Amino acid sequence: MGIRRKRIGILTGGGDCPGLNAVIRAVTKSLISRFDIEVFGIEDGFEGLVENRFRPLSYDDVSGILQIGGTILGTSNKADPFHYPVTEGGEVVSRDLSGRALANMEAAGLEAVCCLGGDGSMTIAQALRDKGLKVVGVPKTIDNDLWGTDVTFGYDSAVSVAAEAIDRIHTTAQSHHRVMVVEVMGRYAGWLALGAGVAGGADVILIPELDFDLETVCEKFRFRRRIGRKFSIVCVAEGAKPRGGEVVFQKETPASRGRPRLGGIGTKLTEEIEEKTGLETRVTILGHLQRSGTPTPFDRILATRFGVAAAEMIGRGEFGRMAALRGEDIVSVPLEEVAGRMKTVPVNHPLLKVARCVGTSLGVDD
Repeated sequence: MGIRRKRIGILTGGGDCPGLNAVIRAVTKSLISRFDIEVFGIEDGFEGLVENRFRPLSYDDVSGILQIGGTILGTSNKADPFHYPVTEGGEVVSRDLSGRALANMEAAGLEAVCCLGGDGSMTIAQALRDKGLKVVGVPKTIDNDLWGTDVTFGYDSAVSVAAEAIDRIHTTAQSHHRVMVVEVMGRYAGWLALGAGVAGGADVILIPELDFDLETVCEKFRFRRRIGRKFSIVCVAEGAKPRGGEVVFQKETPASRGRPRLGGIGTKLTEEIEEKTGLETRVTILGHLQRSGTPTPFDRILATRFGVAAAEMIGRGEFGRMAALRGEDIVSVPLEEVAGRMKTVPVNHPLLKVARCVGTSLGVDD
């Protein structure tokens, strides 16, 4: 009877984003061709760990997926094994099923797992590591808010989508002499709004890190009118809020599970701008368009580099770490340094200075 090959699992946790399939491809092909390690896909993120949904991934299974958005494995941003929703007595309650997840892995012969995810997924991965799981992380999020890496894959693609939307909004704003508000994602961090706003030439950029003053925002529009600019563009992160105010939430539903969805600041801002200035104002909420579709070449390359690095860490037995971009180099950082931390936009970040220097208002007194 021959010796069984090593067997590794791979999962995609949290929200989907462009580049996930590129990582799956790179990890799988590298492990198979370079280390003779079997790869099993874990379906729907950590939910698949709890529900015992694994399937083998062959070299052919991951061919031709580099340029495809989303994830062939499926994902879930609600399936935390330590707070897993189960129905008891007709009510949904949370239970710690992390033990079941680890038992399922052992029964399937999986020696370790490669986890593709953002801050929430890396926090779960670290908690599972504390219970004995061998894990390697790969940083994914369109928000670019994961600690320990300069850039996450998915961010460049999302910025490209949002910047193109702002480009298109310009034409109708100019034609109708309107103020156009574009709401993008960004619950606690404003990287996406800042990147897309600068790239799209927004006149006002509002991010969660800088509470804005509505009068300062409106004065920007009045000033532009006085110098002959009959339209203005605002790029606002969903988590931005006015000075002394609160973030805007959508209605909480049972599916929210204690984490209400953000959204609505664009609509609220539109109403307030129109009321204070008398200028016709419209809003466009990009929503999930920002993390849909084909990854940019930058994200395909970065995701592939991350995937190869993760495979090499697995091959060396270097667990409890996450692949990260530092400058031009791919390095590994301890998961314990990443878990539970978030990378927000520093108030002295160079891109904020760049925005101010080209006349963009950040909604605060400069």
